[in-house]
Order: sequence, then C-alpha cells, then structure tokens
Amino acid sequence: MLQKLFVFLIVFPMLFSNCQSQKISSDKQNSSDWLIPENLVMYGGVPKDGIPALTNPVFVPASSLYAGYVEDNDLVIGIMVNNEARAYPHKILDRHEIVNDTIQNTPVGIVYCPLTGSGIGWDRKINGEITEFGVSGLLYNSNVIPYDKNTDSYWTQMGLICIRGDLKGQKVTTVPVIETTWATWKEMFPETKVISSQTGYYSNYSNYPYKRNGEDYRESDFLIFPITNYDDRMRRKEKVHGIIIDESAKAYPISSFNKEIETINDVLNLTPVVVAGSSQRHFAVSFIRTVEDGTVLEFSPVQGKLPIVMQDNEGTTWDVFGNAVEGPRKGSRLRQVESFDAYWFAWGTFYPDIDIYKK
Repeated sequence: MLQKLFVFLIVFPMLFSNCQSQKISSDKQNSSDWLIPENLVMYGGVPKDGIPALTNPVFVPASSLYAGYVEDNDLVIGIMVNNEARAYPHKILDRHEIVNDTIQNTPVGIVYCPLTGSGIGWDRKINGEITEFGVSGLLYNSNVIPYDKNTDSYWTQMGLICIRGDLKGQKVTTVPVIETTWATWKEMFPETKVISSQTGYYSNYSNYPYKRNGEDYRESDFLIFPITNYDDRMRRKEKVHGIIIDESAKAYPISSFNKEIETINDVLNLTPVVVAGSSQRHFAVSFIRTVEDGTVLEFSPVQGKLPIVMQDNEGTTWDVFGNAVEGPRKGSRLRQVESFDAYWFAWGTFYPDIDIYKK
C-alpha cells in the first residue's frame, strides 16, 4: 500500500514540471527500432509503469455506494460485450490511463490519454495471445504510448499502430466503445456496472489532477507537450468524434450536433457512413451504411428511446452499438467505422489532412 500511495503523491505533480523540454531518455531502446522519428518521442515525466494501469478492477452496480464518486455530468467510456455493459469513468482513467479487463471471457483494454482526451477500446488478444497493456511513460504528439507486456512492444494510441519492438508496424484491433455522460450511459443501460472507487490505490478520484495555477487543462488552450502540427480551424480542446477510413479522416465536433439526437448521412473516401450524436448528451457513434447484401441505407434520428438512436429507410431501428433492434433487419449489426473521440488539436496533429464536417 505504501508503494501505491507513493505513486499518486509523486507522479502527478511531475507532469507539470519542465518535462516538455525533455526527449526520451532512460526508456530509450535502439533508436533504429522506432517507426516514428525518435526525436518526437517525449519523456512524460514518469517512469515506465509510474502511472499504474488497472487489471481486472472491481466493478459495482451503478446504485452502489462505491459508485457514488461518479457524478451525472462526468464523462465515462462505455462498452457492451455480450449484453454486459461496463463504464470506465474519466475520473479513474485520468489517473490510470489503461484498464486491462475481461468481460464475458473477452479480453479488452480501455486505453485513455488525458492529454489528448482520447479513449479507445483495444483487443488484448494479439496474434492469438492475451496480453496486458501498461503505460510506458513516453508520449508521441502529447499522446500516450502504451506497451504490451508479452513482447514489450510500444504502440501509439491515436495512431493505432505498433511503433517499436517485435510487433512494429502491426495495427491495433479496436473494440467499440462510447464516450458519454454517466447520466446518459445509465439511461441507455440501467444494469451497467462501473469501476469501484476502491481500486487498491490511495487517490482522491474526485480531484482532477491536470491543473496548472488553477487552470483546468480540459477547458483551456494550453498544452504541456509540443506537437508536430498546430491546426487552428477549431479551438484546441474542442471535443471531436473522428472517423478514419483507409488514409482519410473526418471530424464531427460533438458541440455541433443538435441537442436531441441527430443523424448525418455522409460519405468518406467513397464509403457511405452514418454518424449519430447529441451535443446535450455528449456522444457520437458512427457506422458504415452499406450492409451485407449491398444495400446502402439512409438513416433518420429516433428520440426518447435510448439506447435506440436511429431508424433506416426500410423501417429498422438501431441502437448506439449498431444493433438492429426492431424491423426487417432485426438481429443484424452495422459495421462500425474506425472512430473515437479526442481533442481537436490531437486529431489535427495525427491526421493533418482531416476534413471537418459542416452543415
């Protein structure tokens, strides 16, 4: 317990030192082994595993006293695996960044970067072997670099690829997740479980750790670490749902959606897509509109029936994970677009040619 106490008393204040000027140091491996330029790999001010990932934490019902630290307006990363819903609050992820979980015998990793505001679900089975992910203490374009414990290979979270080690060049396999408010997630999935505040670490999860002179990192334009491309088309910390198809990317600002659910029938890289979201409920999801028989569907929003969010032109209704709930295509599922939410500055630096959706 003393070691776990030490982590939170020492590690997080270090993040706001002058570490932005430091390049990769003690964790450096062979420089030729990096898929990205070595000089862009930054030392984040903490050692390897200095920010401790959680592995198989305790989950409790939303009604539990140990879930009381999560408030209705707090953001969570939600997942649904084999009809089991789980929530990973930002309050936990801000301090642990990675959760290695197993849901219904399915190994998943929730990988979150507080600096880029990006939360992504990763498949923990790589080349047939289940692994755990840890926090390397290194950053690329202000974004966390996880490592997998089976091979000690390093990965870029937002780049979705291994950048050093035996698996260099291998793509991440993602798992669908949704970022939304705790209140909305509970409305969608009342039987959800959430990580207990009793994680085994001594930490005040209600205290946001990324502040500088009283300034909240989430609400200001200041960055702690440099990035390679500054795109000023939007406010830096604007929260954006981005989709990626091959080498093309497109951004849908969460604040640009209607307060109630809105659907956008769009095309990216010749691929028909639909994006559904709500600014008031802070969520966006995206899917490919072409179904298995080749039909390209058109979607319209459904209000007041969460987790159902849209209906197609054939009369089938669909939920936030792309499942057909009622109608001619009941039981089928839409293909999910490679997508996640992150701050605009991060999308702009990882995908410098990204388009912005405009109504």
